[in-house]
Amino acid sequence: MKTATPAQDGVGSLAATPARVLPYVRQIAPYQGGRPIEEVAIELGVKPESVVKLASNENPLGMPPGARAAAAEALADVGRYPDGNATALKTQLARRLHVPISWLTLGNGSNDILELAAALTLAPGASCVYSQHAFAVYALATQARGARAIETPARDLGHDLAAMRASIAADTRLIYIANPNNPTGTLLAPDALQAFVRAVPQHILVVLDEAYNEYLPPAARYDSLEWVRGCPNLVVTRTFSKVYGLAGLRIGYGISQQETTDLLNRVRQPFNANSVAQAAARAALEDVEFVRRSVELNERGRLQLCGGLAAMGLELAPANGNFVLVRIGAADTTDAVYRQLLQLGVIVRPVANYGLPHWLRITIGLPQENERLLQALPQAMQAAAAAKQ
Repeated sequence: MKTATPAQDGVGSLAATPARVLPYVRQIAPYQGGRPIEEVAIELGVKPESVVKLASNENPLGMPPGARAAAAEALADVGRYPDGNATALKTQLARRLHVPISWLTLGNGSNDILELAAALTLAPGASCVYSQHAFAVYALATQARGARAIETPARDLGHDLAAMRASIAADTRLIYIANPNNPTGTLLAPDALQAFVRAVPQHILVVLDEAYNEYLPPAARYDSLEWVRGCPNLVVTRTFSKVYGLAGLRIGYGISQQETTDLLNRVRQPFNANSVAQAAARAALEDVEFVRRSVELNERGRLQLCGGLAAMGLELAPANGNFVLVRIGAADTTDAVYRQLLQLGVIVRPVANYGLPHWLRITIGLPQENERLLQALPQAMQAAAAAKQ
């Protein structure tokens, strides 16, 4: 019997293998994160410590000391599989959140929970509703499953709940909402959001993405977990990546009623929350003082950045997370300013892929990092303008 040899295409790659890939998967543009410090340092020929990264909405304080110690201790036992049910962490979370353990799903970051929701509900012939300028993973998760995307136009850079409700179709199975929204920083009023969730037919899963929830001031906070009690189709997602400073360990969670949680766990990868992340998350959850300092630092940084950027005459979006969205100018100018900032050793986030080519997203950093940005931005804008002449 003769073995078949895959046909070669014009550049010598094996054409037969990629041809078997689902067509809607081949059309996906991979997610692009903020550029790493090490990569930019190598490109500039400088030491990494001279580069400031304000691109990925990380906590500038890093991880809590107790979480670092817990992670180091857990490393001694990584020859064993983690607790796939994350019993200790779930028990701790359940006490903190005042929900049953059976309502909790652990994820490899809250991003994982967003993907699990899509795996549970979407396939060719189904549709998903989300807003323009919302988190890129909503579109990626929809496209990866061959489902139809219904992207509703934004209103004042944020979610238009009336438009989203009107766009629900007979084949809609999933709705994503981010509050606060990334990358725009907009925040929905609790009453309007709760009314929307309650109005969605119960055969449609609603995912409320609250990755930046802990940064909200007390006056803006609301009890979405109480909504879960009355809405069996609601999943609230949260993360340890932001205020808890564990972005590199990738751990987050979802809260939903028991039936939905059970279904999410059927499509969840075994051991998706590793043992080091679980140990660090347990310690971070107990460090109330670290969270308080992180929130206070963020608020001071928000005032520092927003004040400095407004003094330059720049337009700002609402800043309800740990980042600020600032309008720079024409698309080519904004891209040039971003690249000039890179040359000055300051990494920010271009958001043209979110339909916002005139804007840059800037993470709130330490006071000296914010000041570095405020000093570098006018230089970058002048250099970009000079290059255009």
